[in-house]
Amino acid sequence: MKLIRWGKPGQEKTGVIINDVKYDTSAFGEDYNEAFFENDGLNRLATFLKTNEGKLNVISDAERLGSPVARPSKILCIGLNYIKHAEESGMAIPAEPILFMKSTTSLVGPFDDITIPKNSVKSDWEVELAFVIGKKASYVSEADAMDYVAGYCLHNDVSEREWQLERGGTWDKGKGCDTFAPVGPFLATKDEIADPHKLRLWLKLNGKIMQDSNTDDLIFNIPFLVSYLSNFMTLLPGDIISTGTPAGVGLGFKPPIFLKDGDVIELGIDGLGESRQVAKAYAKA
Repeated sequence: MKLIRWGKPGQEKTGVIINDVKYDTSAFGEDYNEAFFENDGLNRLATFLKTNEGKLNVISDAERLGSPVARPSKILCIGLNYIKHAEESGMAIPAEPILFMKSTTSLVGPFDDITIPKNSVKSDWEVELAFVIGKKASYVSEADAMDYVAGYCLHNDVSEREWQLERGGTWDKGKGCDTFAPVGPFLATKDEIADPHKLRLWLKLNGKIMQDSNTDDLIFNIPFLVSYLSNFMTLLPGDIISTGTPAGVGLGFKPPIFLKDGDVIELGIDGLGESRQVAKAYAKA
């Protein structure tokens, strides 16, 4: 299945994509949140779709898409998980996964604008494969790890490099700004993706390819990450885990390239669709 959430921010309804057509599943009566995943929501949704085949309303293409999952308990991210990205960042290839968090308030839809924060001069892009946890995970073995994955989605891990790297402390300062986590367009369940470790991922800035790689270059794969992270904290259903970005971020160019007002970012992953964001300078509401 391909799950979507649609409608105005904060008022999203649920839906699915079947044969490239978006259908409203509001009658299912649940959001795609922690309780949904925890209580066998994917199987119950599949039954609902079968029961209501031919009866669901089509969603207009004009409707906004939100994040395909509701605001989770946490958004966990892995840094420097592609060798060439570590090299372009001037950092050592990690012996263990580098972990940081994005605030859940950074979560937005796949076609929402990115706000360049007030006083930011080094905002940057990062195309990433993300996955969503399907059931509570604590001290999970690597062999069993994929049983805890609900599905996969596209994520732009937008980053403010000065705040991330020059302001002391952890990376979180430059990672959790409002609008810095566009996710979607949809959540693809595991059966939709034959091998998440063989997916092309790419990103364009103003029509020019900046990142073009494949998840077969990941240093730490998804089963390892689930097991590893579950040793440090409990992963809850609906949690989003982003696996890292390949080479081609703005920081890595000489001289560096950073987002400016009006820039258009387009990105995609094989089987997980495409998204598009326009960078907008901060303006007081």
